[in-house]
Amino acid sequence: MLRPTAVSVAPKDNYILRVKFDNGEEKNFDVKPYIKGDWYGQLKDLAYFKAVVADGYTVAWPDGQDICPDDLYSLSYV
Repeated sequence: MLRPTAVSVAPKDNYILRVKFDNGEEKNFDVKPYIKGDWYGQLKDLAYFKAVVADGYTVAWPDGQDICPDDLYSLSYV
């Protein structure tokens, strides 16, 4: 079975993403553990964090940061 892919995303408080997957599931993903270093550290800026989009595969930000699709699905929670 193929891993579900992200079809939409909504940023929530406290660096949580609400992700809808192509199998109909809606789950939350906590981005806080990723926000470190120069690359992902940009996500600390709330305006930038809220610029997240679903690309039909995973979620991504304007400068190219993304979340591994396997992690996005398997580490998300209801």
